[in-house]
Amino acid sequence: MEKTLPDVLLFQGIRKEEIQSVCTCLGARRKSFDRGELLLHAGEPAAYMGLVLRGGVNIEAHSYWGGSNLFGHVGPGEIFAEAYAVIPGREMLVDVVANEPTDVLFLPAARLLEPCAKACPFHTRLLQNLLQILARKNLHLSTRMMHTASRSIRARLLSYLSEQAVEHGSNRFAIPFSRQQLADYLGVDRSALSKELSKMRQDGLLTYRKNQFALTDQALEADGKKAGEWQG
Repeated sequence: MEKTLPDVLLFQGIRKEEIQSVCTCLGARRKSFDRGELLLHAGEPAAYMGLVLRGGVNIEAHSYWGGSNLFGHVGPGEIFAEAYAVIPGREMLVDVVANEPTDVLFLPAARLLEPCAKACPFHTRLLQNLLQILARKNLHLSTRMMHTASRSIRARLLSYLSEQAVEHGSNRFAIPFSRQQLADYLGVDRSALSKELSKMRQDGLLTYRKNQFALTDQALEADGKKAGEWQG
């Protein structure tokens, strides 16, 4: 499903008829990518931040020895590389890879941060929206730290899947990760994660098929108990 610009947080508060003028003023450009295609490469500076219109991208880090770690997924209506783009010359520490056929609107950070010669009223609004997005991402990183704070794989899965249930407003939901990507995100071995998921299904905590999950009340209660112990 494709997101239209009036529906995304970055353009919130800007009238639909003004958005085209915004994009023209900023020099925005749209580009399409195939699944697995690299959008931004680690070690290179990012002059543009990207807004996903359709599809999705993964944020990945690769070590010198060939290991990889999945930091997150960016879906339609969300932006990426904004923290790098607003710091001139700052090199990317991660790769941005298309997770599926993807359309992205690239926005040059320099034009957004500098005063507009035409005194466009939407500049201030865009900056306010960008600040809000950065704050939300900071909270997301804090949430991931909570998911990986527990030592056991089951506790990490319960934490992550419970959060997904809350975000979707239902105990039935789809996650944006493959099994390997979920293992990378939670910082665990894939085979061990798959084995634990099977045990959790046998214990009546959940059911799943590929990336579709359904949590039982027992699973949500278990996660609530774990959170209470962590806070204590």
